[in-house]
Parts: sequence; structure tokens; C-alpha cells
Amino acid sequence: MVHSPIRRPARWAAAAALTSAVVTVPTAMVPTAAAAAGPQPGWRTLAAGEAPDANPLSGFIPYAGAYSTFPHSMEWFYLPVNAVMKGPHRFDWKALEDQLDAIAARGHQAAFRFYLDYPRQPSGVPQYLLDEGLATHSYDDFGNNGTSVSPDYDDPRLASALDRFIAALGHRYDGDPRIGFLQLGLLGFWGEWHTWPHNGDPGTENWFASQVEQVRVLHAYDKAFDKTRLMVRYPSTDNAALDMGYHDDSFAYSTLPGTGWNFMDLMLQAGTGDKWKDEPVAGELRPELQGCIFNVPNDCVTDGDNDFDGGVTQTHATWLLNHYAFSPGYTGAAYDKALQSAKSLGYRFRVTGVKTVAGVKTGTDRRGLRLSVRIQDDGVAPFYYDWPLQIAAVGPDRKIARTWTTSWKLTGVKPGAPAELTATLPTAGLPRAGRSGGGYTLVLRAANPMRGGMPLRFANAGQDTTLPGWLTLGDARIS
Repeated sequence: MVHSPIRRPARWAAAAALTSAVVTVPTAMVPTAAAAAGPQPGWRTLAAGEAPDANPLSGFIPYAGAYSTFPHSMEWFYLPVNAVMKGPHRFDWKALEDQLDAIAARGHQAAFRFYLDYPRQPSGVPQYLLDEGLATHSYDDFGNNGTSVSPDYDDPRLASALDRFIAALGHRYDGDPRIGFLQLGLLGFWGEWHTWPHNGDPGTENWFASQVEQVRVLHAYDKAFDKTRLMVRYPSTDNAALDMGYHDDSFAYSTLPGTGWNFMDLMLQAGTGDKWKDEPVAGELRPELQGCIFNVPNDCVTDGDNDFDGGVTQTHATWLLNHYAFSPGYTGAAYDKALQSAKSLGYRFRVTGVKTVAGVKTGTDRRGLRLSVRIQDDGVAPFYYDWPLQIAAVGPDRKIARTWTTSWKLTGVKPGAPAELTATLPTAGLPRAGRSGGGYTLVLRAANPMRGGMPLRFANAGQDTTLPGWLTLGDARIS
């Protein structure tokens, strides 16, 4: 079935319903240093706990498939452009839908990119462009032996096609809860924004897109996507100010600064060293290192960095493609080291304190409860989506009596900057619970907008103790 790019799938209704069935309450969020200042009057300290082995949108991820060998929350795939673009204005999204649905059915979200040229794979260039005479380069590099072809990226017909493709993709999929991250792709071998060794070095032609065309693609993506997080391969002044992060596809090999062309060299040269605070950094653990870097002792033989922890510290990476963890998989001490390394990626939220005040006026009614929580991110990166932060009152029967959706923003909780969040919860009409009346257990969650998606879990001892997927904040009396 061929779909128009202007159609919105019905799944958005389900995502919107996530917040429509609950009460939205006025809230406040301010940075605070008090979270680390110890107990204070009215505040209850929440015990810390072990971070989960896997949390949404972070950690190690495999190529798409069903794996139980290593904890994970996302899956990775590539798609050729011609799998969906069937003509200048015709798009068949079935190939993408099938991938996203299969991954979502396993409770995971997807990270992916589209390509035009993937060595050793059939060309991803839309057939109608080839029929119109789009110039291409045949090559044998990377074992390709002429299977794929490198297109003329500056041909106006291809440039126009990419404009329409990106616009259609954004219109249909921006904000799709099945998608965690989208890499720009499209240009270069593997959609990786280079055509080395055909890059204009002495004695070679430069097959890569001109700077004008690169900027055109960058801005087309930036215009088409406002919600789904984007990533581009190389930091540069062309993309420094755009709403997109980066992916280091040679992680722990050419990551640390010092060569002038390693990933962190480019980050610093582009002035994007702090961009991780608002835009994600991810990538792929260098394939040659995947099977040895977590051995105890590390027995990798390489002329690269060979420093996983240093790469995480400097890049603030949130997730990495590391298929070795899933097949063939690690064992023994290597598994333990790999698991701790995966958990070192991304965010790690912990609620340190809770305060409640009953009988607060809400409008004309004094039946309100003021709730304040102190939260911090003990990880290396923020969480890059504002999933709804919800509070629920759970009765003695362990059933939710009422749920409130706050306007708290997870994206505002940065590593090293604890925040204090306050909300006034209207409780009029909420039945009194318990033998003496008024007693409820308050719980907190960041609601995954994808139906059946993995819950975001806090590094607290009270996670999942009252209800699965919720953090227990403690008891509160409703006056």
C-alpha cells in the first residue's frame, strides 16, 4: 500500500491518551543545592538503590532481533531509501512500519538510519532516479565488488528527492513513540557522511557531497523534526547550532582528542563540547574492540584509544551499538565488566527526598496536597525526552485511586545539578483510604509514551515496591 506523507497514523491517539485520562496539575521546578545537604525539616530521605541493568533509551543495543543474552531497551537497523521512496512523490512506508512494529512488540524503541549507498548491499538509490540517468560511481572498496554504487550527491534531481524524502519522513514520524533516535544517514558509505578513500586526498576523486549539499540535508532534517532526537556523524560548525546531536561510530578507537581528527577533536574544534547537555551523543563501539575490550585484563591489540571509560567521560554518550554483547555474547568477568560499562552510559535518576503538605488551597477548595521531590541525575548525560512525570495515589488495596500528570521536565535535570520539583495535587473527591481515613501511598513514574515500552526506573530502593514501574515516595494523608 502506498501512503501519502501527510497521513498521521492512529497510534498518536494512543500516545495522546496517556495524559488525557489524568489530572494535569500546576508545578514548579527549580535547581537546588539542598538535595545534598542532608535531612531538613519536613523532608523524608529516600534510600538509594542499584540502578537497573537496562533503562529506556540508553545502554548497549543490538541489531534488530530477539535477544535475551544482554539487557537492553533499544534495537538498531538500517533501511535503504528505495525501500520507501517509490517515485518523486510516492512513499510506501511498510518496510519501516514492519521494523518499528517488530521492535515495539519486544518492548523496545528503535534507533536507525536510511542510506543510499551501503557497501556489499544493493543500491539504496530510488530506482526512478537511476532510470532518469543519475550518475553513479562503481567501486570495489570494503568488499563491495560493484554491488552498491556511490551516487552523484550534487545532482539537483537527487538533492530535490532528498528534500522531499526528509520532509515526508518528518511529517509522518516526528514524535513517533516507537522511535528513540534517528541518525541523518543518506550521505556517504553506510550513510556515514564520508566516501573515504574517495575523498579528494592526493590521487583520488572526491565523491562526497559538497558542503552546500551537506548543509542542505542538515537544515532539511532540522526543519522536519522537532520532537524525535536527531544525530549526525561529524561535529562541525555547519551543524553546531542545529537541534541535533552526534554519533561516534568508532567509539573507543578514535574518540579521545589528540590526532586532530578524532571525534572529540572535532567536537572541540566545532565548539560543541558541551552540546551533550541538550542533544544526545551515541554511536557504535568499534567492532574490532567489541570482543576484547571488556576482557579482564583488557587484551585488545590496537593503535587506537582502547579506553572505554575515558570515551564515556568525555563524550557523555547515552547508548552504543555493540552487537557482540548479544551475539555471541560475553561470559564470566567480561560479562560483568560489559554490564557495568553499559550502565555507565546515559542518565541515572535518583530521588533523594520527599516532602508533603496537606490541606493546601487549590482554587476555591482547601483539599489539596503539595508534593515536593528532590531529584538528581547521577549519570553522564541527561534524559533527552520529556516523558510525562506522573504521581499516583495508591490505596490499601494496591489500586491507583487517582493519577496526576505534572508539568515537570526531565530534560531540565542535568548531571551534577540536583533539582527540586513541586506540584499541588487537587484531592477533592478523592475517597479517604485506610482504617483511620485519608491514607494513601504516593508513587512516581516517567511514563513511557510507547504502549508496552520498558518503564524508566529510578536508582532507589523503593522502585517497583508498591507497583511495577513506579517509584514509592511514601505515605501521605489526604485531609
